Amino acid sequence: MNNKTSKEIINNLVLKAKKAQSIFENYNQNKVDEVVTAVAWSICKPSNNKKISNLAVEATGLGNSDDKILKNKRKTLGLLRDLENIKTVGVINEDKKKGIIEIAKPVGVVAAITPSTNPAATPINNIINALKGRNSIIVSPSPAGSKVFKDLLILINSELKKIGAPENLIQTFDSDVTKELTYQLMRNVDLVIVTGSLNNVREASKSGTKAIGVGQGNVTSIVDESADLEEALTKIKSSKIFDYATSCSSENNLILIEEIYNEAINLLSKKNSILLDHSQKKILQKNLWINGKLNRKIIAKSAKFITKELNIDVSDNVEILLVEESGVGKDYPFSGEKLSPVLSVYKVKNFNEAKKLANKILNYQGIGHSVGIHTKIDNRILELGLELPVCRVIVNQAHTFATGGSFTNGLPFSLSMGCGTWQKNTIDNNLSYKHFLNITKISKLISGKEPNLKDYFKEYCEKNDPKELKNLD
Repeated sequence: MNNKTSKEIINNLVLKAKKAQSIFENYNQNKVDEVVTAVAWSICKPSNNKKISNLAVEATGLGNSDDKILKNKRKTLGLLRDLENIKTVGVINEDKKKGIIEIAKPVGVVAAITPSTNPAATPINNIINALKGRNSIIVSPSPAGSKVFKDLLILINSELKKIGAPENLIQTFDSDVTKELTYQLMRNVDLVIVTGSLNNVREASKSGTKAIGVGQGNVTSIVDESADLEEALTKIKSSKIFDYATSCSSENNLILIEEIYNEAINLLSKKNSILLDHSQKKILQKNLWINGKLNRKIIAKSAKFITKELNIDVSDNVEILLVEESGVGKDYPFSGEKLSPVLSVYKVKNFNEAKKLANKILNYQGIGHSVGIHTKIDNRILELGLELPVCRVIVNQAHTFATGGSFTNGLPFSLSMGCGTWQKNTIDNNLSYKHFLNITKISKLISGKEPNLKDYFKEYCEKNDPKELKNLD
């Protein structure tokens, strides 16, 4: 660490971040939005996007560059759409009826802990949201994604220099990323955002700093007998193979109603999805998990790569590996998150069974995150929302493209999905600019009337405590 302690390194970074932020918080809305646009252009500029996406795959070994190019572009454009004409400077809202005026203030210095699965898209998303609120930000990337972000930061700072933005508004470590540095950073900033490692989420919660951690995915999608099968399975396939399933929103478990099961499997097979036999399934299980943990050598790789690596004899055009499953829990690892183009398939008698099975899977892994359904029966959609422990129910959509915001749904564009108290998260929605603001409320005097006991307790006392009716006046 260049003979400096982790504390000295972090103190230096935070000092520079505070200085930059003290200048930036005096920017007006137009200048803030120009900074946001400059950062967004640094990744959306086609030559930059291609360079960073190629490097991301080369450095981490996860996913594929074409999909990362699309992800970087789509997620950033979507976020810009969400932020367009949004006020984050000065008075942002006034409720004359309640006499409340809301004023946006920065939270200060933000630390963003980001994963190797999205070494560019997640940092950019966090940076833009933080800057929209006039904060400075220090990014702690995963060790595997460190070079990616450092190269991205050079591109970002090149754009920021053109518009005269404060120096050190966005920073990362000059040295190698270590747990010690990351944990020290968490303790010395004003807000911590953690996407990825559950250990980092837990450490952030113990740091003494306000922390927003997000939860693990393990998406289950139900396809019922009313669904347009061709459309549903086309969406599921496009979602499952995108970036080789690096997303926490990628479908992991597919529950099919018995009535359509065979037709669905046949349709999937026509879409280059291969149903593994018992012996092939055993080989995959033995190699996909090593000592209970996902094998980094084969996750986030193409199905073709996985089958070649494991000598599983299937067609060369394979894109998804289907595994029939019946159980849930640690003895059935395919019921959990797989971070690969491997899709577990369950057959159930009816929707009620599908709902119970989805609930069981959620309680094993991925609780709070989301569930998908492909159906034409509206009350089934509402049932899932009312009964399952999830923050999002994704309806008739490709899950990967929908959960973190889409141009065809109303969810905010984000790469960090809160899972509520089910996963001990402080948020139950998609991370957005709102989480990077402090709000000052001015409260003015308004006309009002104080209620009396009778206004709220007359009906209750008539039913349950009639002797007290005379005392309500």
